[in-house]
Amino acid sequence: MVPVAAVLGPVGVWCALYLADSALKASPSLKAWYEEWLTNHGVSIAPFHIRWQTALFNRLFMKLGRWRPQLLYFWFSLGMAFGVVSMFVSMMLLAKTLTQTLALMAAESPTADNERILQVVVPGVNLPISQMVYFFTAILISGIIHEIGHGVAAVREQVRFNGFGVFIFVVYPGAFVDLYTNHLQLISPIQQLRVFCAGVWHNFILALMALLVLYSLPLFLLPLYYTGIGALVTEVTENSPASGPRGLFAGDLVKYVENCSVYSVEDWHKCVEEISVKPQTGYCINEATLQQLSSAGRAYRRLDGTMECCSNNSLVDICFSYRGNLQIPQYVCLAARKAIESSRVCQRNADCQKEFVPSLCVKPSVENQTRLIRIKHSSPMDMLFIGHPVHLQYAVSLTNYMPRFSFLHLDIPIVIETFCKYLLSLSGALAVINAVPCFALDGQWMLSSFLEATLSSLIVEKQNRDLIGFFILLFGSALLASNVVLGLWMVTAR
Repeated sequence: MVPVAAVLGPVGVWCALYLADSALKASPSLKAWYEEWLTNHGVSIAPFHIRWQTALFNRLFMKLGRWRPQLLYFWFSLGMAFGVVSMFVSMMLLAKTLTQTLALMAAESPTADNERILQVVVPGVNLPISQMVYFFTAILISGIIHEIGHGVAAVREQVRFNGFGVFIFVVYPGAFVDLYTNHLQLISPIQQLRVFCAGVWHNFILALMALLVLYSLPLFLLPLYYTGIGALVTEVTENSPASGPRGLFAGDLVKYVENCSVYSVEDWHKCVEEISVKPQTGYCINEATLQQLSSAGRAYRRLDGTMECCSNNSLVDICFSYRGNLQIPQYVCLAARKAIESSRVCQRNADCQKEFVPSLCVKPSVENQTRLIRIKHSSPMDMLFIGHPVHLQYAVSLTNYMPRFSFLHLDIPIVIETFCKYLLSLSGALAVINAVPCFALDGQWMLSSFLEATLSSLIVEKQNRDLIGFFILLFGSALLASNVVLGLWMVTAR
């Protein structure tokens, strides 16, 4: 379900704003002053929509559009080619996403949403509240870069530029440029294509730049941060199984997950995922220690079929299983930390024969999908985690960057990295969505100009060309609407 605060907050703000706007416009004494103020400042208010337009940047757009005409011609010609290709690619991506969504809906046990190419993002539902600043900032920057593309391309093609503005629709920010429509209609279809495709082209370039920064970040931060020496803990969820006096803390450097080496955050996730699909790791314990640490207890079977032999009230003891000389499973209750903290890992007794004393491979007898995981970090005492491995991934936040100096904050690389990821995904998504031949999107005008440029000699009647464009737009609009509606249902209802 959608959190109530995520819905009532923006709705309440918009209702208050719209009521205040209506009251001022209805006031005999304030109406003229208020409407004059709105006009002079380029502000307009409508239900769930507020926009601001200005001519302050017109001179800047004029300079950019007249700078190096040949270079800009080449640049926007590339953008035109990209835009035409992206129209077809975006349709294929939406079709594939729709089939993936339908498959997830039909499946009895749906897999994770991240298997879909495109996903609907709802703040407060599948977007963490803590990351909304990244999300909205990336959307606004992507929108501004998109509109700068349209504006500069329009000036390059001698289309009059009236103004630039920003808006907020419900909670989503955006930008727009005001172009003189009659000029747009007078230029050739190829020129129109350069203007209409410039937005998605600039979004694509912005996404590429964000990707380049992501891959180059270790090099850029090399004078200030180490990498490749482990995964540095930046945050541990409070009251999670990974917290506590013997858990992980911010600043701990994770080196191993069991016997799996960790040199980066990617290694951490890979190690934890491997543990979740492999059988529970065992530990080599010599027979004398096994007898010394064991406590009395009768083994009994849990509901899931696994065995338990410790008191349910014990916080430090775990039931372990092993096979002796007779190869019959035996169970013993051990103090987990004393038993395994410095023990070698194993899967069978033969793995422990390297010891100088007789040893057995002892495995925790835990519930299905649960694992006992030993994590070696900068503290001399290992962290022992028992639970589902996925919970460990959710409970611990890590980074690849270890500060070289004490005054450097752990979060600086994370902020840059997270923002680049949002910019990459949102600018890329804006390029894909706007390229879809759909009513009211850039794709509508891109398709119209493309058909005029390619079919005017084959289909002489403009009415017939418009009819072909209408059916393509109808299909693209239905495809996009289906993805949005089903995507929202997947996010909010399931």
